[in-house]
Amino acid sequence: MSSPRAARRFRRPLRGLIVFAALALLAAPGVLAQTAPPGARSFGIARLKYGGGGDWYEDRTSLVNLMRALRDRTTIPVSSDREAIVEPGSASLFQYPFVFACGHGNIKFTDAEVKNLRRYLTGGGFLWVDDDFGIEPSIRREMARVFPDAAFVELPFTHPVFHSLYDFPSGLPKIHEHSGGPARALGIVHDGRLAVLLTLDTDLGDGLEDEDVHKDPPDKRESALRMALNIVQHALTH
Repeated sequence: MSSPRAARRFRRPLRGLIVFAALALLAAPGVLAQTAPPGARSFGIARLKYGGGGDWYEDRTSLVNLMRALRDRTTIPVSSDREAIVEPGSASLFQYPFVFACGHGNIKFTDAEVKNLRRYLTGGGFLWVDDDFGIEPSIRREMARVFPDAAFVELPFTHPVFHSLYDFPSGLPKIHEHSGGPARALGIVHDGRLAVLLTLDTDLGDGLEDEDVHKDPPDKRESALRMALNIVQHALTH
């Protein structure tokens, strides 16, 4: 469990990581540029280990593949191919400008975790929640505690997250079928910035997994990867 003093100690490194990673990306003449600008700090992605009984550890190869693609296709100076694991109440949360959560079932935050997550997200952090099917009710409930003054809104197809590194004129790609509805992107906006993204009925995380996990065709896996790269780029440059 973190204290307000510990959170403040890590908030400045968080903002610094966002700025340096964004500059590294914006300095690229094209998506496939490889060299980061001198002095750019390394960037890592963390997985959120939440309570409540949900399988937070799913999509086990997804972040590894995403970080490899960030290194191969962008100028973001990725620190390693290994994901970090952070808990919502920890001070180490503030070391990562981009945090990923997924799974089925229930998510539950303690009161201390709610406060810490709010400090993280209002201080520049970004949370992407990819619903593997089943966590939508609980993440809506818990994020209402984190942001009682803001609700999830559906992102229009014109939102910049769909038109950054790659163009998705019809919004999120559909990777796996669940409820039969269209893929949807919901967001919580704080001070004009998208702070939380919830992707539903798409399973982007599954599409990022190693090929032999779900045996998705190459075009589905490429679509999932491109959309995930868009999400990271948007988080770091807005």
